[in-house]
Amino acid sequence: MAVFNKKIILITGGTGSFGKKCVETLLSRYQPRKVIIFSRDELKQFDMQQVFNAPCMRYFIGDVRDKSRLMQACNGVDYIIHAAALKQVPAAEYNPMECIKTNINGAENVIDAAIANKVQKVIALSTDKAANPVNLYGATKLCSDKLFVAANNMVGADCPRFSVVRYGNVVGSRGSVVPFFKGLLKGGEQTLPITDANMTRFWITLQQGVDFVFKSFERMYGGEIFVPKIPSVKITDVAEAVAPSLQHEIVGVRPGEKMHEKMVPRDDSYRTIEFDDHYVITPSIKFSDGDVDYCRNVCGERGNYAEPGFCYDSGSNPDFLSVEDIRTLHDGVGL
Repeated sequence: MAVFNKKIILITGGTGSFGKKCVETLLSRYQPRKVIIFSRDELKQFDMQQVFNAPCMRYFIGDVRDKSRLMQACNGVDYIIHAAALKQVPAAEYNPMECIKTNINGAENVIDAAIANKVQKVIALSTDKAANPVNLYGATKLCSDKLFVAANNMVGADCPRFSVVRYGNVVGSRGSVVPFFKGLLKGGEQTLPITDANMTRFWITLQQGVDFVFKSFERMYGGEIFVPKIPSVKITDVAEAVAPSLQHEIVGVRPGEKMHEKMVPRDDSYRTIEFDDHYVITPSIKFSDGDVDYCRNVCGERGNYAEPGFCYDSGSNPDFLSVEDIRTLHDGVGL
């Protein structure tokens, strides 16, 4: 389904790892009328323009905190992918108000701009850290998720429709553990710092994340939190795959970290629907425009409600990558 052909797509935070892969995929698979990169860093935009300079590309300097600039950028836009966020856990803990301004106030601004400009569909990127959050970053993203879901009630049966995509750690993204480990190895370190030998994380590639977001645009009614079924990894296996020659030094769990990440918490099991390759967490509120059968999505795929007490957790996930799987995956994405 050529969902993006002849459409105008705006990507907030579009100069990040996700935005670049998103643009690469849009330009290779579709014929968009216009792709707008909305972000605040002029150098990153300049660098990105050297790679993605197709006639349909537009670059807008702006911050999601600035509602008036967002209003201008969203004029005529069909779809919004909201990827902008302040996402470094320690930075959020030290700068809580800045995190709130970007992740919560910025989400509200995106919603207001989308409604004012009659955008058709909006998908906001979330994180596994928003499920039962223990740090400020996760808490602000949970709040953002709630804002985007509830926004469907503000427009009734009209556009835009708002949904959320939630997934885990992205292989090789900026600030992730693999580039960190590789940097230590290149710098001649003799040991790798490991928080805890039992720690696990969900694992997804950038391309898989982009593909899932694109498919969610086709599947969505509005109000869903889409969660892909993806494998887990043990942090010790990641270290072994990246730097097998180095010893591990256990440094302890950092403030705001979990041993295992959740994407569907147990408390949400009663409103979680399982499909073949993903889960959908349905809205906790009833929308004013009537009932939606979320067990059958717009693409015609059917799902069933999860068992009471179900939890999608990186530690209990039945699908784990081996050391060789991790090494092959990283070789495949050029790390």
